[in-house]
Amino acid sequence: MGNAFQRYTARVALMVVPLAALLCSPFPGWAGTLLGSAQSFAVLGAAGVTSAITDPATVIFGNVGVTPAALSTITGFPPGTVLGGSIFGPGLVANQALVDINVAATTLGLLAVSTGGNLTGFDLGGRTLTPGVYSSSNSVALLDGTLTLDATGDPNARFVFQLAAALTTGSGSIVSVIGGNASTEVYFLVGSQATLGPGSTFAGNILAGTSVVFDSTAKIECGRAFARTASVTMIDDLVSDTCAAAGLGTLPSDFGSLSFSGGTSGGGIQPIPEPGTLTLLSMGLGVGFLWLRKFRPTR
Repeated sequence: MGNAFQRYTARVALMVVPLAALLCSPFPGWAGTLLGSAQSFAVLGAAGVTSAITDPATVIFGNVGVTPAALSTITGFPPGTVLGGSIFGPGLVANQALVDINVAATTLGLLAVSTGGNLTGFDLGGRTLTPGVYSSSNSVALLDGTLTLDATGDPNARFVFQLAAALTTGSGSIVSVIGGNASTEVYFLVGSQATLGPGSTFAGNILAGTSVVFDSTAKIECGRAFARTASVTMIDDLVSDTCAAAGLGTLPSDFGSLSFSGGTSGGGIQPIPEPGTLTLLSMGLGVGFLWLRKFRPTR
């Protein structure tokens, strides 16, 4: 009876120890990119997503979500349309996306500013910048004209803008990315509200501390709009999280990446063990094997 119980205990340990290692790993993560499960979202607002009833109406390529506010705070769809995605209210999918957005924002905010990356002056327009981490402490960062981001062919090019407060783009302004590839990344970490001016064309991922406001006919042809504590409001605008809308305006293709968040495969990012998890999992399997050997009945 004692041997039978020991063998049973050993088998339980063989299953439980690896599972505990998987759950307790200090390196949980999502395969793919910094945005994790939010990769599949084009627009997400904590307090709502609204689109004015206009003709033509807003078009969004990718998922649209709201959380923790109710699903009813997503308004204007229809006549606004969501292509290649779905609309999500509070629940597992949207909740995890917001968690991943906030984790990404924290990560981006902790990055060290590159040499020469402290931006002087209020206007980002009229500049050509190479990959790096850029910071502005101005109460409002303006973008009039064209901001050119030259990835210089770097296979790991990443542009990060740490903007302490608001971001406002002027009418007809452009963010243009050149010299990039499928792994090029562009992030705008905005302390408060991001406002895209009428007819402006944007590229990259906006992670706004409060809200994102689109003026009429503003576009994010390759990128995303995330309002971490408030709403996303739109008026006859366009947002594409997989660059499906490339070529509809003035921006070139984003070189095949998932809208400047790296990678080339779809939004269904699945959680997989990171190196730390794999190490603990191997340790668990090893312990289980030794237990089985110890309590194997002798012949």
